[in-house]
Amino acid sequence: MKKYWKMGLSALLAIGLLAACNGEETKNDKPASEQQATPQVDEATFPITMTDVTGKDITLEAPPERIISLIPSNTEILFGLGLNDEIVGVNDYDDYPTEAANKEKVGSTEFNIEQIIALTPDIVFAHESGIASLDGALEQLEAAGVKVYVVANADDFNETYTTIEQLGRATGKLSEAEKMIVNMKAKVKEVETKLEDVEPKKVFVETSDEPLIYTPGKNTFMQEMLDLIHAENIAADTSGWFIIDAEQIIAKNPDVIVVTYNYEPNILTKIPQRAGFDTINAVKNKAIVQVDENMTSRQGPRLADGLEELAKAVYPEVFE
Repeated sequence: MKKYWKMGLSALLAIGLLAACNGEETKNDKPASEQQATPQVDEATFPITMTDVTGKDITLEAPPERIISLIPSNTEILFGLGLNDEIVGVNDYDDYPTEAANKEKVGSTEFNIEQIIALTPDIVFAHESGIASLDGALEQLEAAGVKVYVVANADDFNETYTTIEQLGRATGKLSEAEKMIVNMKAKVKEVETKLEDVEPKKVFVETSDEPLIYTPGKNTFMQEMLDLIHAENIAADTSGWFIIDAEQIIAKNPDVIVVTYNYEPNILTKIPQRAGFDTINAVKNKAIVQVDENMTSRQGPRLADGLEELAKAVYPEVFE
């Protein structure tokens, strides 16, 4: 009989799962365009020993030739590093880049251990968001000789840069990782420069529909992104991801409503029809905008583009 183990998917999935993410203080107060990844070196040398977020040392004798990724953010980074040929297994939710669709799927929130072992990976990249359910699986995989590196959950751009550097180092693609980080920082700086003199707007970010309307508060990745574009988060008086009442949204009177999900196809026309929402400035001015939830939440190379998309949603007049 096949054996499965469970793993949470972090903020990258829809609605209520978002609430599990980003519960800690942001660890770096510098602008994202000025933050640094871990110290750079010219080349990643092998054999190499790296310590993952669980404190476990992983030793690789050579760059891995067979890789499995268990979360979409890791997958996007690995493809971005040019590891298409090396990736042999991915998460069921992996939808970017398009090449991910051609890889063998090993599960979503449940993973088939026997399938993973059968793919004979040199390394499996897991994620801290599923740490509570990793213990039994780690033992089984390690007993089968499978190396698992658990990537830390990133709370800000700086930690995302560090994740990219770590995956680049572990796969022998350090120079590619450094180029990816440089490109991301350049995009962030470009967005910041365009918004230097902008008049801040009050923003409400909605990550799930009624009856349980979730929103990100302070100490979340979204809060950092709003800070970078000089937007005022109306939910910043509460920490983490939480359920907000419609009455609170009405009272806060946001200038812009940003929707980060697409499972409700008519959401942009549905929101203005909510009781009392006709008094909100965002509704009056038709400033209800939908952004790509993956680009604005996955801890990978597209986050900088997600920042630009968020900026365009809040300040379309600046980007016209």
